Amino acid sequence: MPFILLNKPFRVLSQFTDDQGRDTLADKIDAVGTYPAGRLDYDSEGLLILTDDGRLQARISQPLNNLKKHYWVQIDGAATEKNIASLLAGVTLRDGQSKAESATLIDEPSDLWPRTPPIRYRKFVPTSWLDITISEGRNRQVRRMTAAAGIPTLRLIRHRIGPWSLGGLRPGESLVMETVQAWRAIEKFTG
Repeated sequence: MPFILLNKPFRVLSQFTDDQGRDTLADKIDAVGTYPAGRLDYDSEGLLILTDDGRLQARISQPLNNLKKHYWVQIDGAATEKNIASLLAGVTLRDGQSKAESATLIDEPSDLWPRTPPIRYRKFVPTSWLDITISEGRNRQVRRMTAAAGIPTLRLIRHRIGPWSLGGLRPGESLVMETVQAWRAIEKFTG
């Protein structure tokens, strides 16, 4: 039974079929019988986990299991302490309150790949990078949170879920391991 870590590229759906002709997981990986443990938006990048083990899929994706998801977030403008405090205190979204477990201003990640197409460039408007951690996984949650805090997201990359990270995976690359290894990792990680 495979357990797959995939660096999902920008503008790829987190599913295997699409009736609108968009790129899907089937265009990037041969993983018949596996399903994503959680989702990553079409316009987001980074770590996506696929498995054929329903129990493991639920353990990873269900918010009750408190498996934290970590994101590098490029935002439009210069982030302030007030913006970060809003994310940590919680912002009101249309589906309720949402707060970050952590939110830290960082330099642009050093091993980051270029995005195609690139983020728009505006000479007189700076951008900032944050590392944001959440334990939920609501639809477009991080993007909606940063917008509510006054710092809209330009680029979103999930780099870690619980004990698993992108490591050196480039967009479209994957790492396959046995499901038993994944269960050991999650048990060790959650104690």
